[in-house]
Amino acid sequence: MRNLLARYADGMDRVSVFIGQGCSVLLFACIVISAAEVVFRYGFDRPTVWSTELAMTLCASAWVLAVGFVTERNRHISITMLELVVGPRVWRVFRLVQMLIAFGAILVLTMALWKPAMKVLARTEYSGTALNSIQPTIFKVLIVIGCVLYLAQLVSNVIRWIQHTEKDITGGH
Repeated sequence: MRNLLARYADGMDRVSVFIGQGCSVLLFACIVISAAEVVFRYGFDRPTVWSTELAMTLCASAWVLAVGFVTERNRHISITMLELVVGPRVWRVFRLVQMLIAFGAILVLTMALWKPAMKVLARTEYSGTALNSIQPTIFKVLIVIGCVLYLAQLVSNVIRWIQHTEKDITGGH
C-alpha cells in the first residue's frame, strides 16, 4: 500500500509539473498578443476587438491550471514568521492542518461549481462583448478542472507528509 501511495504521489507530481510548465506557453502567448495589440493600436491606429479578451483568457487559464504546480512546489503565500516562531516540529503539524483545511475548502468550492460548469457544457454562454467569445464557458469549466488538480495534488502532498518524503518547504515563500 505504501508503495502504491508513493507511486500516486510521484505520478501526480509529474502531472502537476507538466501542466504547470505547459502553462508558461499560455503566458508567453499573452505577452505576444499584448505586444501585437500595442503595435496595432499605436503603430497602425488599428486596435483589435479580440486581443484584450484573449489575453485575459490565456492568463486566467494559466493561473487556474498552474495551481497543482504551485502546490507541488509548496510555493503558496504563507506566514513565514510563524514558521520561525514555532519551530520545525510544530510547523510540520501546521503544514498538515493547512493541507487538510485547504482540501476541505477546495472540495466545497468544487461541489459548488460543479453544477454551473455542467450547465454551460450543455448550453454555451457567451461574453456579450464585441468579440462575443465563449470565455464564460471556458472559465466555469477550467475552474472546476483547476480545483480537481488542486485536490489531487493536495492528496499527493499529504501522502508525502505521512511518508516523511516532503520536498524542501523552506525558502521561496
